[in-house]
Amino acid sequence: MKLEQVIAERKTKTVYRDGDKCIKVFNANYAKADILNEALNQARVEDLGLYVPKILEVTTIDGRWAIVSEYIEGTTLSHLMRDDPENEAQYVEMLVDTQMLIHTKKSPLLSRLKDKMNRKILSADLEPVTRYELLIRLEGLPNHDKLCHGDLCPSNIIRTPEGKLYVIDWAHATQGNASADVARTYLTFHLAGKAETAERYLDLFCEKSGTDKRYVQKWMPIVAASQSVKGNLEERDFLLRWANVADYE
Repeated sequence: MKLEQVIAERKTKTVYRDGDKCIKVFNANYAKADILNEALNQARVEDLGLYVPKILEVTTIDGRWAIVSEYIEGTTLSHLMRDDPENEAQYVEMLVDTQMLIHTKKSPLLSRLKDKMNRKILSADLEPVTRYELLIRLEGLPNHDKLCHGDLCPSNIIRTPEGKLYVIDWAHATQGNASADVARTYLTFHLAGKAETAERYLDLFCEKSGTDKRYVQKWMPIVAASQSVKGNLEERDFLLRWANVADYE
């Protein structure tokens, strides 16, 4: 495999294209268990009727773990929104429709969203009373088993020249409550400094799905607390402010 054409770079990984293959190479200190779990998650959702790149191989390259999958020709919704801002509403609707389709699926072997959030909240830099309150709230929310992507943002949806919408990066996929998944996407827009787009997205999702916005808002401090465990200092500070449950009384 040739690692010459870089198509994306992140702090913990670099993504290359080699012909019809996409090669995601992880940093040497990235946990092997997390890499294998990401590949397993994606393999489990490949056959659910969604447009998902197929996993071709999990291997090592120069001592680093790599996931090899189909390369999908197209443009991410994030690039479309950046290059064609006048039609942002159209791209937000594509995201919402894709997310609603994902939530119609089930994958019973995936980890449970509530269990994952419980573990993360226990590790979050929170006052004990706040952590306790969040865990109590999490326990009291309904248990669902819908497929949740866990990081559905515009950069993880690729529109092909034929108009198909492929969903990539299933590292955080779980089964659980769809409103938690929506809260995650909403906060992602805020982290990107796109508060107006965040509100447009949430309003549209709630309108199209018939979901009460207050129900999604109940998840926001919980999701923010769980996400605060990772990310840079600025992001953690932002998310910890959202995790203040008093804001949602």
